[in-house]
Amino acid sequence: MPVFEVEGKKYDVDEDGFLQEPDLWTEDVATDFAKSESIDALTEGHWKVINYIRNYYLQFGIAPMVRKVCKETGYKLGEIYQLFPSGPAKGACKLAGLPKPTGCV
Repeated sequence: MPVFEVEGKKYDVDEDGFLQEPDLWTEDVATDFAKSESIDALTEGHWKVINYIRNYYLQFGIAPMVRKVCKETGYKLGEIYQLFPSGPAKGACKLAGLPKPTGCV
């Protein structure tokens, strides 16, 4: 099983770098994973998207559709890509501690 390591902390991840055990997620995990997505610091905007995705996942057991993320956070798709350059499915879901979303390439 692959391991993601940052600043002496180790996380079990899948082959695409997604956290293997979403129940182990903390805000520190998100901050650590941000480095792997070329995000230097998580802003209020990042946290708004991360928390929405995380809460949706905990409630429904799946990641929300992108247009739902846009509608509920008030961000346009382009703004989400500015926050998460690898996209909402890969970058935002990874930082939210979700498993790799279905259909994510």
